[in-house]
Amino acid sequence: MADTVNLDASAAAGEWLPAGSVEGFECGTVRVVVASEDLRIALCNVDGAFYAVEDVCTHDGGPLDQGELEDGEIECPRHGARFDVRTGAVIQMPAAMPLATFPVKVEGNELFVSSRPGAPLSPERARGGALL
Repeated sequence: MADTVNLDASAAAGEWLPAGSVEGFECGTVRVVVASEDLRIALCNVDGAFYAVEDVCTHDGGPLDQGELEDGEIECPRHGARFDVRTGAVIQMPAAMPLATFPVKVEGNELFVSSRPGAPLSPERARGGALL
């Protein structure tokens, strides 16, 4: 089961949501950021780069953080749909719709996830490079 970061109302109100420390966040694991009752974000560590997608399978609404993360792909534990966490793209059916992605930034040892969906960061920026 994934680690979970629950935000209080003041933290969840900002664009950049605190998502915990880089330390102890192992490669190949998922951390869930609960931004609101309606938004759970799966923060994924892919070989030291961080990517975030909505924590909901587009096939049946299942929680993706309960599935396996391997080689940048996360598998829904319910029916085996697979998604690329770097882009949100569907890799394997039965899902047909891509996942929403969320920008991630690293400041020092702290991770932050945008509350606004958008294009994923380049691999260099996902490892903590400067934001433009």
